[in-house]
Amino acid sequence: MARRPSKHLRPARPLSSGHASAQTKADGAWVVRSVAGARATKEYRCPGCQQVVPPGTPHVVVWPAEPSWSSPSALEERRHWHTGCWQRRP
Repeated sequence: MARRPSKHLRPARPLSSGHASAQTKADGAWVVRSVAGARATKEYRCPGCQQVVPPGTPHVVVWPAEPSWSSPSALEERRHWHTGCWQRRP
């Protein structure tokens, strides 16, 4: 049986922006999508507080509306935030 390639070598999984909203923060425009606790199956590190977002915790996935110069796709820059941490962000 063939092994799956490392997740770090696979292209970013496309996210549907159908349930996403556009938000503007001090550093630009962002796309924000809510993740229900039942759909949150992995552990992530919140870039706002550097604490773990445990599986089962409702949170938001955020990515820039436009990719940075160093990234071919804005989706590669997506991050999982605690909802409160994202809302408090200027």
